[in-house]
Amino acid sequence: MTARPANAHQARLLKLLRDGGPNSRAQLGDQVDLSRSKLAVEVDRLLETGLVVADGLAASRGGRRSHNIRLAPNLRFLGVDIGATSVDVAITNAELEVLGHLNQPMDVREGPVAVFEQVLSLAAKLKATGLAEGFDGAGIGVPGPVRFPEGVPVAPPIMPGWDGFPVREALSQELGCPVMVDNDVNLMAMGEQHAGVARSVGDFLCIKIGTGIGCGIVVGGEVYRGTTGSAGDIGHIQAVPDGRPCACGNRGCLEAHFSGAALARDALEAARQGLSAELASRLETNGGLTAVDVAAAAAAGDATSLDLIREGGTRTGQVIAGLVSFFNPGLVVIGGGVTGLGHTLLAAIRTQVYRQSLPLATGNLPIVLGELGQNAGVIGAARLISDHLFSPA
Repeated sequence: MTARPANAHQARLLKLLRDGGPNSRAQLGDQVDLSRSKLAVEVDRLLETGLVVADGLAASRGGRRSHNIRLAPNLRFLGVDIGATSVDVAITNAELEVLGHLNQPMDVREGPVAVFEQVLSLAAKLKATGLAEGFDGAGIGVPGPVRFPEGVPVAPPIMPGWDGFPVREALSQELGCPVMVDNDVNLMAMGEQHAGVARSVGDFLCIKIGTGIGCGIVVGGEVYRGTTGSAGDIGHIQAVPDGRPCACGNRGCLEAHFSGAALARDALEAARQGLSAELASRLETNGGLTAVDVAAAAAAGDATSLDLIREGGTRTGQVIAGLVSFFNPGLVVIGGGVTGLGHTLLAAIRTQVYRQSLPLATGNLPIVLGELGQNAGVIGAARLISDHLFSPA
């Protein structure tokens, strides 16, 4: 993809076609502040660039039938969602529909070179299926703070060896296309906004609970990243005064007391102390415990596992309650690997938020699980790069 929209009107039209699918000139005219003649000029210029194509006649609205147009069907975006323990890679079309998706276990602590070898290998496997000849752009999510304009991770607590690594530049060279990089939870928020539970909400919080904990903040339909890109790093808000040491160097952080890693550690301790026969059995069988084991034990009625989930949900809810009081969102979305803990976790979070925050903030506040699962991050990554490419150069 070499063409870019020439002005804000063309950019708006491209994003309307991305988010709403093929549309007629008349329907597009209903959504943009342009005269019919000016709209016709901008659409014709987009047709000349090859970014959009004619797509048959639209349904009649009376009088002469309008032509449908759509984004070029050959456009392809690569969405990459790097987590602490796995990586997801997907190919989407220009409307951000997932055409192919691969997931592979991976330890982000192996460093950027090893991780990106896996990313490129998965991208090559997807290309080999015939889904894409090449990529028009790629979006990358990483589980740590990112200096957004440069696409560079900055002192990420759970990503040793990644500080200052030029992710955007390195992958752009390897893939031969433009690349944008962001924090993974921002991309989860963008995915849920595009195709998930937050489709009709302008102001919301998206909480990702996985190996770590982060928050995507969407204001007026746009991700808010803060001055340097570190907005939403709620895993390092103190939840327990003078509590456990955290990977960031402080004590008592929420992430140190409830996250996938913290939950696994607490479950292991409970099993070794004989507090849960169910967890002890799983430890003996598997040689270790994860949040998945805690979820399974809780589903089997294990009281200790249920208590661990409720305690973690309560601590998380305390932090979210502060965010709700401060930000007054229209929706709170809970996502990430630990959402396998399901409604026990959700109930504990809801109880704490509704108890602590003022009624004016919580009276009509849904707190829900995300809809998209692993697809949220890769769709958000594709949305990130399309936002960039569908903006004037």
